Amino acid sequence: MPGESRPPETLKQVFARLIRAAGPISVAHFMAESNARYYAARDPLGTAGDFITAPEVSQMFGEMIGLWLADIWIRAGRPTPVAYVEAGPGRGTLAQDALRAAARQGLVPDVHFVETSPTLRAVQRARFPQATWHDDFSTLPQDRPLMVVGNEFLDALPVRQLVRMADGWRERMIGWDAAKDRLLPVAGDRPMDAAVPAERAAAREGTIIETCPAAAAVTGDVALRLAAQGGVALWIDYGHAQPRDGSTLQAVRAHAKVDPFADPGEADLTALVDFAALVPAVASAGARCDGVVTQGEFLRCLGIEARAAGLARHAPDQAAVLARALHRLVHPDEMGNLFKAMVFSAVHWPKGAAF
Repeated sequence: MPGESRPPETLKQVFARLIRAAGPISVAHFMAESNARYYAARDPLGTAGDFITAPEVSQMFGEMIGLWLADIWIRAGRPTPVAYVEAGPGRGTLAQDALRAAARQGLVPDVHFVETSPTLRAVQRARFPQATWHDDFSTLPQDRPLMVVGNEFLDALPVRQLVRMADGWRERMIGWDAAKDRLLPVAGDRPMDAAVPAERAAAREGTIIETCPAAAAVTGDVALRLAAQGGVALWIDYGHAQPRDGSTLQAVRAHAKVDPFADPGEADLTALVDFAALVPAVASAGARCDGVVTQGEFLRCLGIEARAAGLARHAPDQAAVLARALHRLVHPDEMGNLFKAMVFSAVHWPKGAAF
């Protein structure tokens, strides 16, 4: 009918049109565009959303991080001014709990959020009207030490995948199956053998190697800042401490894993973080890599079990809730082993507890 408006084009339709016109797109392109649309339009956190992160599990998570930052700051000589920088702060829950705990130790930094989602910025602004927002790390202040925290930030950055075919390595791409009206992984037509490390070049056919240039770029940029300005960076994410083969791309919607190619832009796309691959970027930037430990080790070292016991004594009716939250955060079968904590620092700053 004349004057009728058409429904907006889905990202699946956009990808299908693009692939039909120009050929398959990279996994990195697919992941970047999908997550950009996904986060721009919603608050995905909480029981009514698609997933729950550690800060939403319990206030104890943020409190431990706040005390950890305050301890380093005190041993660094209490520099002032200093900036708290959080990458992908979600609803601001982690910042709220961490900064409350840090303030009790005298650490009251300026607050800076690296966030691109208009929806989440609005939620954060309600809690932190005094904060400063940034689209990326390039506009952070340059005249003070930075205390950077990123929880479940690196896992959402786009990955690149290479697959071993019978005739050599190819980039893993996303193609379009018109007959079945679906997106699906396909091998690219360009040889990619030169991009594969020599020690992995002879892998068996079907092997997939995953890299994340965006994560290396982000951590390298932050490391340069720390080397020049002082400070520390803490990254907590699900991932592995040593390189592994295989695709780790996954999608979560309504707290369940779904097909990552079915409805791009409507589910959260993530991939396991290869923490070992980030170490060279940190070192070349002149910062000190303090190590990688499991989330369970990190939180236990900081005293989360004592904190849980103390909260239970003050609120006995919440003891069972606290016990379940503690179990989820630190137990090896829950988040305790799957999630890792990586720290790098300015070389003249003290190492943080647990590293």
